[in-house]
Amino acid sequence: MSEQKIQKGMDRRSFLRSTAAVGAGLAVTPRIFAQAGGKKPDDINIALLGAGAQGQVLMQACLKIPGVRFKAVCDIWESYNQKRVTRLLKRYGHENNAYVDYKEMLDKEKDNLDAVIVATPDFWHAEHAIACMEAGLHVYCEKEMSNELAKAKQMVEAQKRTGKLLQIGHQRRSNPRYIHCYDKLMKQAKILGRITTVNGQWNRAARPFNGWPKSAVMDAPTLEKYGFKSMEQFRNWRWFKGLGGGPIVDLGSHQIDIYSWFLGTTPKGVIASGGTDYYDKNTHEWYDTVMAIYDFETPQGAVRGFYQVLTTNSSQGYFETFMGDGGTLQISESASRGAVYREAANQEDWGKWVKLGFLNEPKEEEEKAEGEEVVLDVRETLAPPAYEIPVTMEGKPYHQPHLENFFNAVRGKEKLNCPAEIGYETAVMVLKVNEAVEAQRRLEFKPGEFHA
Repeated sequence: MSEQKIQKGMDRRSFLRSTAAVGAGLAVTPRIFAQAGGKKPDDINIALLGAGAQGQVLMQACLKIPGVRFKAVCDIWESYNQKRVTRLLKRYGHENNAYVDYKEMLDKEKDNLDAVIVATPDFWHAEHAIACMEAGLHVYCEKEMSNELAKAKQMVEAQKRTGKLLQIGHQRRSNPRYIHCYDKLMKQAKILGRITTVNGQWNRAARPFNGWPKSAVMDAPTLEKYGFKSMEQFRNWRWFKGLGGGPIVDLGSHQIDIYSWFLGTTPKGVIASGGTDYYDKNTHEWYDTVMAIYDFETPQGAVRGFYQVLTTNSSQGYFETFMGDGGTLQISESASRGAVYREAANQEDWGKWVKLGFLNEPKEEEEKAEGEEVVLDVRETLAPPAYEIPVTMEGKPYHQPHLENFFNAVRGKEKLNCPAEIGYETAVMVLKVNEAVEAQRRLEFKPGEFHA
């Protein structure tokens, strides 16, 4: 089809819809129109919907990615978040328009945009993501997909109906260290042997509620219009039922997603214990402490997966540990953690994996002091050497590779690493934990529950 026929026969947005070509998470950017409008062929115009703390983290990562241009910012906190972000983007050379109402933004900007980053509170995700896809735009949506499973399902259905890309922000799925561990160590080398147990945590220190500048208070009608009873609730929505899902959703979702990814299956059931044990239940409606145990069934046998989230103590931070009869993998999004430990009974030569670049040679143990002798109890063994993971983030912020994957999928060069179907599976797993805490018993996942 010639450029002349395209311009006569349909507008730019209709052409985008007709040429989405979204098979298995791929899309095609309308390069012919990009060139006609002065935009480079691979440039992507985006809007930021939700300019709070997480939105600003994503914005900063996007500013490091070539060919991405912010054209609009939408946030209801006009006097603070919106003003701050739109001014910052302009200082970086991203001329943009600011909005309070996302509907107005879509009405005025959709023909100038290729994609939208949704970083609003969880209870707004479904409405915002669906509206953007129906406007013909690709969407990068922060996790959790929604605080309600029915709405998460609607997002999957909208993605299928519109054919637009929907990437969910489980950024570890694009982290090169995690990809290396999954592809090389778990799938190819099977270095852990038969996996029997998974252990993970995110421990965070106690902290007060987020405050706000007195000069930037939103009026009550505006707060109520967008679902908040007060500024305190607006600034701390993650702790309130109906708005967020509590720490198990906010933090645990990232890591529980890794459980199913690395094990290659979803769980059969979960049992959980938790409560608001530290904070005031009138202000912190969700549980501040949760401990959960999943049971998985893999082709090699049963696997138990334990997970805990604390918001009162930061001991040992956050990590995931996969344990098998041949070894242990401990990994974290934090670059300070990432190593594999061989079980003493495992006689396999791991030197071959070092030569292949799957692992780094373990560091030499420090020489013992002269005359020092190690005395072990009969139940003890010496700590195994740590084979470190030979892959780094190369200085990139945590979210950048996942955003790069999304933008490359928009360009038609890659498949999404966390499309809507995967994000939905994780939402099912994580939201069930809060139900299990309330039920005080093991809950089973029904057949087909993970499919939207």
